[in-house]
Amino acid sequence: MKELSQHWWKLLGVIILLYVIVRGFTTPINPGVLNYTPNVAYSDSTLSLQVEAYNTHFDEYTTRVWLRLPNDSLLKAKQVEVKSPVHLLAQFDMPGNIDFEDKSSVVTSIIVDNEYDGYAIYPEGVRVKKGTSSQVVTAERFPLGVLYQSERFAFPFRNIIYETIRNTFFHVAIWFAMFLLLIYSCYCSAMYLWKKDFEFDMKSQSLTTVGIWFGIAGILTGSMWAKYTWGTFWTSDVKLNMSAVALLIYFAYWILRASIPDVDNRARIASVFNIFAFGCLMTLVMVVPR
Repeated sequence: MKELSQHWWKLLGVIILLYVIVRGFTTPINPGVLNYTPNVAYSDSTLSLQVEAYNTHFDEYTTRVWLRLPNDSLLKAKQVEVKSPVHLLAQFDMPGNIDFEDKSSVVTSIIVDNEYDGYAIYPEGVRVKKGTSSQVVTAERFPLGVLYQSERFAFPFRNIIYETIRNTFFHVAIWFAMFLLLIYSCYCSAMYLWKKDFEFDMKSQSLTTVGIWFGIAGILTGSMWAKYTWGTFWTSDVKLNMSAVALLIYFAYWILRASIPDVDNRARIASVFNIFAFGCLMTLVMVVPR
């Protein structure tokens, strides 16, 4: 028990890690709109809009479909036919008095909502063009305040990344941890060069080692994320390549320490190299990609 009380922070770290893993994998994703057709409509006409959504409950709750006009008013579908929990067909009467602002067309956002899911939006979805029909269609407009709001705690829905947004719990946190470790390591290296205290050298070595492992974990989780988002484990993105180069520079830190037998020289040279490596990291990751 005494040993446990002395290292309570380790137990706390394990508990927090387990909590993050559980929450990361069990927190639901907010509903969202995946696809729709058609993407063009005309004023003074009818629009039959097919919508495919994600993580919705169309068949369990009364679902409404809207088009958000450029003036932030809502046009409500006159009829909604639910085909499945995530598929529906909405019928709109497109009015002729849409404010086109001297343009030939305007872009509207697609919104679906119900009392359980709240609302899901596909921004800049259907393009409405000026119609040529002689009939005059009118339709009631609604304010944004009529939309249902969901009170559930959930990850935001984002097109393309979908469920992989959970990786923000891991990949992003790992990179932040790596930077914090390497910043402190750089500080310890500078303190060793100033005070010649080997305790700073030992701290710098330990922090850099753990930081490198966090960097490796960041690269691996990022590659898995890229595979599901972009279809490949690696791309030619400058920031990705510069991150890999920075990590290789830190690998050289390991090799350098292992190749110098003299304790004093190893500590001094490794400290200088560690400061140099951190400068390279900040330049390659924060400056070069911009």
